[in-house]
Amino acid sequence: MRIIAGTHRGRTILPPVAETTRPITDRVKQSLFDIVFDRIDGAMVYDLFAGTGSMGLESASRGARGVVFVESDPSAVEVLRRNLKNFGFTTGIRVVAKDVFAWVGGATAVEAANRADLVFLDPPYRMIGENPATLLACAAGLAQRHLAPDGIVVFRHQRADSLALAPLVVYDERHYGAMTLTFLKKP
Repeated sequence: MRIIAGTHRGRTILPPVAETTRPITDRVKQSLFDIVFDRIDGAMVYDLFAGTGSMGLESASRGARGVVFVESDPSAVEVLRRNLKNFGFTTGIRVVAKDVFAWVGGATAVEAANRADLVFLDPPYRMIGENPATLLACAAGLAQRHLAPDGIVVFRHQRADSLALAPLVVYDERHYGAMTLTFLKKP
């Protein structure tokens, strides 16, 4: 894994130490950032289920004004913090070592003042099939408490899984083999 563009282009991102995260391929990441390129510079970005931080790190390299990384796995959080240190990202960066669903359920003063322009939502694939109600509650919490009025959510999931994340609405969808990126916004 590496940073594709921006101030840290070409630099390597430390990989996960366990198999609890699913790194995105450079090809798919490049396609994704080609789609959202005009939303990154100066944006507040949330990287939910951040793993080692690939999406948020790419956003910071491309000029995001801030990134909130939310990840509950301690080994992934440790690697994420090492990646942030290696890249020297400090300004506007926040790591929340907490369950995403619990975090989305409430908004601190920090999040209320810095609603997300762009959210990367990348839950473990098994979660979609096992507990879709939790993801629906997450979507509702994002829409109500965390997403800027014109913000978007990029939801990564298996192509076979179809889950409407109301109240968010789909405005684009891209398929990459067995993986799908669904782009959502407020109605």
